[in-house]
Amino acid sequence: MTATQAGEVLLEVRDLVKHYPARQGWLGRGGAKVHAVDGVSFSIASGETLGLVGESGCGKSTTGKLILRLQEPTSGAILWRGRDISRLSAAEMRPVRRELQAVFQDPYSSLNPRIRAADIVAEPLRNFEKLSDSAARERAAHLFVRVGLRADQMVKYPFEFSGGQRQRLGIARALSVQPQLIVCDEPVSALDVSVQAQVINLLMDLQQELRLSYLFVAHDLAVVEHISHRVAVMYLGKIVEIAPKKAIFTCPQHPYTEALLEAVPVPNPKVRKSRRVLTGDVPSPINPPSGCRFHTRCPYVEERCRREEPPMQQVSRGQWVACHLRQPVARSDSEAATA
Repeated sequence: MTATQAGEVLLEVRDLVKHYPARQGWLGRGGAKVHAVDGVSFSIASGETLGLVGESGCGKSTTGKLILRLQEPTSGAILWRGRDISRLSAAEMRPVRRELQAVFQDPYSSLNPRIRAADIVAEPLRNFEKLSDSAARERAAHLFVRVGLRADQMVKYPFEFSGGQRQRLGIARALSVQPQLIVCDEPVSALDVSVQAQVINLLMDLQQELRLSYLFVAHDLAVVEHISHRVAVMYLGKIVEIAPKKAIFTCPQHPYTEALLEAVPVPNPKVRKSRRVLTGDVPSPINPPSGCRFHTRCPYVEERCRREEPPMQQVSRGQWVACHLRQPVARSDSEAATA
């Protein structure tokens, strides 16, 4: 599944897997594993935003941490500009970290409360460049203004900023080393709605100006629709659908994607919206269902779904889905070669 944007493919994830040991029985013994991420594949192009959505616990944030190598993958490949970085040592990974940065969900706990805002932004610069204190502060002041903060706020501590200002501070920190890809892990979920819009618009402006790429992890579909170029839908550790934004929101192909969209509330009390309510609970990631992982809650389930895991297949231009109920489209030789 390749990126649909015209830019160079920066990141390609192939069959990424992350399993955690699960303690069971007496004294925490047992060989069970939590299947947090179980064979995820996608790519992101230069200047593109890929939205990653799904219910809590589906593996979205873990996927972002694996790409950043904040956690080690169990198997699979993470290709950055064609180079597999999934098994690089700490020393080999260091220059790559400059190009891969993150904006975290909680603007309160992601900032060191004991150092001033100027040092929070300048710290990554000092890690990668030999700069004098005055040069580092000058770069930090420029970044403050660029993200909508005032240069005179550099002397403040994080607790002296509002939630939205703290997230802007986190964005400035991520931008300080001029990255190519930023993993945004629920970057606006802890903010008020009005502040969310300001931060999202800031991210979009920065993307146009600096040609940044984003992996945008979120559960708010309205936010994802606004900022993303393509959207990947995750369920129980697997991507079940990936497509351009318009296709996802106007013609979803996977039953789980349909259910997510139908659950979005309509901001008009006079409008009644028919909804297909999913029955049952999300299965345990320790013992995921055989076949299609969604079959225990799918309203269209067939016997085949319980036995066979559906492959990811292309059902329209740029739209891929893992569902036995959908028929793949015929592809040209060139399309098959780049899939």
